[in-house]
Amino acid sequence: MTNQQNVVVVDVKPHGGVKPPLSLPVAKSFSPQDLKLLLMKKRFETENAWVLDSMRASSPSRISNPTTTSLPETDVKSSWIVHHPSALNMFEQIVTASKGKQIAMFLDYDGTLSPIVEDPDRAFMPREMRAAVRDVSRYFPTAILTGRCRDKVYSFVKLSGLYYAGSHGMDIKGPSKSCKDYNNGKQGVLFQPASEFLPMIDEVYKALVEKTKSISGAKVENNKFCVSVHYRCVDEKSWATIAEQVRSVLNHYPKLKLTQGRKVLEIRPTIKWDKGRALEFLLEALGYNNPNDVLPIYIGDDRTDEDAFKVLRDRGLGFGILVSKIPKETNASYSLQEPSEVKEFLRRLVEWKKLSLQAPIIG
Repeated sequence: MTNQQNVVVVDVKPHGGVKPPLSLPVAKSFSPQDLKLLLMKKRFETENAWVLDSMRASSPSRISNPTTTSLPETDVKSSWIVHHPSALNMFEQIVTASKGKQIAMFLDYDGTLSPIVEDPDRAFMPREMRAAVRDVSRYFPTAILTGRCRDKVYSFVKLSGLYYAGSHGMDIKGPSKSCKDYNNGKQGVLFQPASEFLPMIDEVYKALVEKTKSISGAKVENNKFCVSVHYRCVDEKSWATIAEQVRSVLNHYPKLKLTQGRKVLEIRPTIKWDKGRALEFLLEALGYNNPNDVLPIYIGDDRTDEDAFKVLRDRGLGFGILVSKIPKETNASYSLQEPSEVKEFLRRLVEWKKLSLQAPIIG
């Protein structure tokens, strides 16, 4: 080509934020149609690279502050712990903050109540954890917020006295009126803000199953209001192929967006709804419109839980607890290293509540 010049095009993501600029040579002799095709090709390549980078980063991002990257790993972790101390070590401070308030528990599932496993269909909750969650729900309003299909996570947990928010809060149902007094005698809450997307989600699921069937280890999961493409068991050399196939399908559905979780790509409706908004909805459904009446505690391990952590932080309401063994950028106030520590925290919360109910009233 002759007489070339570089043109930089900035592509805005449909769900917010700005992708890297598209830089491509353009010949003045190009026809508008040729230029359009070239731009589409370059955009597709850039989007694939963006998705691939996100896949490698996984969730949430490791600490990348330039002031700490030169420090030894142990010093970085020590510095991070100062700002996100163990919820077990800070247990007394947490329960003290609940004086005069009702604690409400909000729990992620994978990586929080169950260990991360290679096969998402086998992410079973250990018996001891189920007992801990059951006991917590007897004393505190309790909800599980997950990217999973609500029916799927219920089949794992099998506890009827909880609120379940599946598909990142796009499918919420509460316990029946006989389960809890805090339900105010009403039938279980049912909220589905993205029902119109169900046929579209089903189409995308079928298309992605077909597109990824030749990629060893890839698994596509229909979570009713979103589709998850798991690549935990996929060789990293094939990640670019997964990114390309997901983008090729998603390009036909402008009303859907791509988000990233822990070793999973998720396709969701573009509505303004996430775990943070689901948390706010559940607090209102429980009747806690006054922040002076409630202390929400949200425990989660994934990037998608950051939306809920941010709501708590921005509103100065309750505490977010990140489950992670490594320092990560987070809006949470406290940390726990693994599900076994989550179980211990829940047990201590129940024991504290039992003791507080037995304590004599003075004055």
